[in-house]
Amino acid sequence: MLYCKRCLYPANHPLGICFDEDGICSGCRIHEEKDEIDWSEKSKELHNLFSKYSNRKDSFYDCVIPVSGNSDSFFVVDVVKNQYGLNPLLVTYNTQFNTKVGVRNLARLITKLDCDHMMLTVSPDIAKKITKIAMHKLGDMYWHVLAGSQTFPVQVATKFQIPLVIWGANGWLDQVGMFSHHDRVEMTKKVRKEHGLRSMDVDELFEGEGELTWKDKQPFTYPSDTQLEKSRVRGIYLGNFIRWDAQQQSEKMIEKFGYESMSQSRTFNTYESIYCWNNAGIHDYVKFLKFGYGKATDHASRDIRLKRLSREDGIKLIEKFESELPDVSLRMFLDWIDMTQEEFYKIIEPFRDPLIWKKNKNGEYSKIDKIENHALDDKVDNARLNVKNQKKYFHSLLLEPEEEDGDYILMGRGYINESNYKAIKG
Repeated sequence: MLYCKRCLYPANHPLGICFDEDGICSGCRIHEEKDEIDWSEKSKELHNLFSKYSNRKDSFYDCVIPVSGNSDSFFVVDVVKNQYGLNPLLVTYNTQFNTKVGVRNLARLITKLDCDHMMLTVSPDIAKKITKIAMHKLGDMYWHVLAGSQTFPVQVATKFQIPLVIWGANGWLDQVGMFSHHDRVEMTKKVRKEHGLRSMDVDELFEGEGELTWKDKQPFTYPSDTQLEKSRVRGIYLGNFIRWDAQQQSEKMIEKFGYESMSQSRTFNTYESIYCWNNAGIHDYVKFLKFGYGKATDHASRDIRLKRLSREDGIKLIEKFESELPDVSLRMFLDWIDMTQEEFYKIIEPFRDPLIWKKNKNGEYSKIDKIENHALDDKVDNARLNVKNQKKYFHSLLLEPEEEDGDYILMGRGYINESNYKAIKG
């Protein structure tokens, strides 16, 4: 397997990645733009764009912002409302895999930033059925989360004639350099399907599944072209206009709003994905079983590009975290979906990348290759970025002890005040 000489990404990245003659990946090369762009000019460009949507006479809301209660949600809302003066409507697709700290953070976001909020919670039985279908067809237990969270905000914007949806960072740009910051790529129906939904939209996923109805499909059905044309909805990425630095932004949100962070089972990053039991747990484990890497690689690669982590230290972190079995997350998910471990591994098996995994005569899998084998590859020293600002992730004050075991919280508090249990210290 070919690995980037600078960061730690492999050539089998599911979003697609390429390498130049120096062995440096497209994600690293596009990241270099962040040090070359005049972000003050980008800020002016964003101001001019927002001025077209602010103080609209035909709507109380200027824009829709999808939020999860993750730290990037706090950052986007803070920038849009407090820096640029827009009045956003916050919308959330309920993943159904919520953690206590995630519920508190979402309530904190709504309350402290004083925003109206809408949430969609689909029937748990339907979520389970869709998840089983997606696992068998795509080897993906997170499809309903991605589809719902990328569909519901646009449905709301279309219904209420709010022509602007504001997303955070463009993950395909940030990870693999699929686009340039200068392309100003927007979230569209096509982008959503090709890059968010594994190229399988709701009708294709449900094909042949006779027990599912139009009602079951509706939460995951993107507005029609006619509806989009009528409402003139567009989706922009804030990361095209602001130098994105998730770690720095998260720490600002901890300081400014009391955002709670928490340790995770499969990564050293304590700031992100903590709203959901599965994002850095079983969902990431499935990614590892398929492609041989997970969030520890994502986070380490990003920190290498930001000159906060050496490649060697990144490899050590991957060795520590990436093969870790998320026992609690796996148990909770299997209980929720009514599946045995044997069934789970059998479903995932056809989706394992044969360039990474080999199976012995006893049916056990082992890696053919891994990043640890490429620490001293040719050209690594030439591609190296010197660490300039080494920063470690820390734990903010948790208002409740971290959960070592638990259950999904389907519905949570919608506000945060003194009488709300454990919502505010004291």
